[in-house]
Amino acid sequence: MSLRKEWKRLALFIGVFIAAYAMPAGNARFDNAILEAFFLLRWYAQEHVLLCLVPAFFIAGAIAVFISQASVMKYLGAGANKVLAYGVASVSGSVLAVCSCTVLPLFAGIYRMGAGLGPASAFLYSGPAINVLAIVLTAAVLGPDLGLARAVGAVGFSIIIGLLMAFFFRNDDQARTEIKVAMPLEEEGEGRPLWQTILYFAAMVGILVSANWGESTRGFSAFIYQNKWVFTSLFALCLAVILVRWFRIRPGYMVVAAAAVAGIALVFPENPVIPFTAGVIALVLLLAKGGTDGREWLEQTWGFTRLIVPLLFAGVLLTGFLLGRPGEAGIVPPGWIAGSVGGNSLAANFFASFVGAFMYLATLSEIPILQGLLGSGMGKGPALALLLAGPALSLPNMLVIRSILGTKKTAVFVALVVIMATLSGWIFGMVTA
Repeated sequence: MSLRKEWKRLALFIGVFIAAYAMPAGNARFDNAILEAFFLLRWYAQEHVLLCLVPAFFIAGAIAVFISQASVMKYLGAGANKVLAYGVASVSGSVLAVCSCTVLPLFAGIYRMGAGLGPASAFLYSGPAINVLAIVLTAAVLGPDLGLARAVGAVGFSIIIGLLMAFFFRNDDQARTEIKVAMPLEEEGEGRPLWQTILYFAAMVGILVSANWGESTRGFSAFIYQNKWVFTSLFALCLAVILVRWFRIRPGYMVVAAAAVAGIALVFPENPVIPFTAGVIALVLLLAKGGTDGREWLEQTWGFTRLIVPLLFAGVLLTGFLLGRPGEAGIVPPGWIAGSVGGNSLAANFFASFVGAFMYLATLSEIPILQGLLGSGMGKGPALALLLAGPALSLPNMLVIRSILGTKKTAVFVALVVIMATLSGWIFGMVTA
């Protein structure tokens, strides 16, 4: 064992000892921040893991198993048609409507399968940023000018960030593409027909989107929200038929599993998360008992879960300790934040985008937060900066991105988001002053 490695280990031990020795346990703010860390973790587990992350993990596992590398490289690879690749990646969020953490398994799936860094980065930003419902609610609650600026900025950001990431790391991306090309790839036409693959993924995306549809009181969106569990059940039924027809799951097993989930739904009609969880457990058992495709899908899903969940939970704990839950205080006094985003200076816009990038903002939660901050004197420029940086990034999100892309690429991605959000907010503030 090298001496250098032992010195690092000794430094870590000393650092942990100093932190433990100097820990201000008993201080009211510190104790409250510790509680906020666990409160935020509990809230995250209750609100986002089962309905958001679990379906996303299954979709990511399916991408790894059932989408050929040839297809991914053709449409999203470094050598793909740029208009098609960035066009698809930049508008994905309008379909998925996911948060900054839910998009991570999907991003990891397409990147591992050969997507270029540019299109993958565009997808990583656009997934949580371009949410049609969030943009509509922004316009309705915070004003049409902020809603329009958010929509234009989010689409433009995803393309520009993707192009810049591809340019800055063009040599790494080229070397990675050459490795993928050198590997034996499954031909695009092999496997099940394209229409079957489309229906299969549409059923899973439908479950993810409908189960997480945000509350709304307007038009068609309100209709979907009021019937979200009906739509979720219909998509789940479609997936069940697909599993029987194309994955060789025994019909008898599926009937028993479906009857059990339906029975649990009747017992707990006011808590649909319980039958949803039962459905996930049934899916795991069916895949474990199914054919080779099903077991491989389950293995890939578990691989993404094992990689991402520990980092996410660690990041959520740290975010809760530093910033608290929405409306609550962590170790950082909320007055510091509210008092630093007034006016339209570059410093105010940078502060808003920087803090927003590290906060965990669940989908749509940024709107009431900003409503309160605007009422407390926040400028419109910093408000837009937070809207463009906050939903797309968070500390848990960054930790997982680093495990996939490495430190340098993650730092550049975060810096691009923060800088562009800062400049956009500053310009918007001057225009609307």
